[in-house]
Amino acid sequence: MGEDDREQARRQRKPEKRARRDKDAVPPIWVAYAKLLKLHRERAGITQPQLAVAVGYSFDTVAAIEQARRPAKLAFTRGAERELDAQGTLMVLQDDVDRAKLPQFFRNVALLEEEALSRYDWDPLLVPGLLQTEEYARALFSAHCPPLSEDEIELSVEARLARQRLLTRKKPVELCFIIGEAALRNPVGGKRVQREQLEALGKLAELPHVEIQVMPWTCGFHPGLNGPMVVMETAEHEMVGYVESQEAGFVVSDPEQVSAFAHRYGKMRSLALNPDESARFIGRVAGEL
Repeated sequence: MGEDDREQARRQRKPEKRARRDKDAVPPIWVAYAKLLKLHRERAGITQPQLAVAVGYSFDTVAAIEQARRPAKLAFTRGAERELDAQGTLMVLQDDVDRAKLPQFFRNVALLEEEALSRYDWDPLLVPGLLQTEEYARALFSAHCPPLSEDEIELSVEARLARQRLLTRKKPVELCFIIGEAALRNPVGGKRVQREQLEALGKLAELPHVEIQVMPWTCGFHPGLNGPMVVMETAEHEMVGYVESQEAGFVVSDPEQVSAFAHRYGKMRSLALNPDESARFIGRVAGEL
């Protein structure tokens, strides 16, 4: 191989190495939170071990958060706010801290859904992330290919559960979910985990702003067979779509494409079981496990 060939090969490897470094980099918001936490702690004259005892976390965890090696959970931030009299300066960063746990490709979508007026979700194979129980989510991340480390699994679970604050926020979001029958019958994590997940769906469907429908196998061909999708109405009353597959996703903003998404979703709602029928169907499947 000539010198020119070797130089070209080195240039081709650079993007891959850069992508790897970006993946492993500490999110800047974690660094900012860590510095602010240390500032408040030192001003309060409290040591790391003392703060750990006060908020009910281990010393190692407090040290890791102050060194930006680990992000703070909501419970930790609430405790630190109380013990350090941080006056909301830590809490105001919590949503950004949680969002930084998400895969890079999904962070903009998470920001959109936090501010959305409505969100319409179709998933043919899995229970949608906003409705997943902790054990169901952990089972999914534990089966990830290639395998994730224990820390990566825990961060991923934490991020998914943090998104679920959307279900209970003060200003409700209109949430509609169409779930394929296959997602209800696939025992992710085992029969017990799947049964508890189905029971959780039944309770979530009772929320006044949450609607869950089931798309049965017997429906035959329908517009959702092309894959999962999400349609959202933003705070500016604009419609956007989102599609994801194999850990790659993108936001669709072209009005013509988003209109097609909306028409497909409307057609699917008419074909799926209505909410009452869906609740009974989910209950029957749970009883079979």
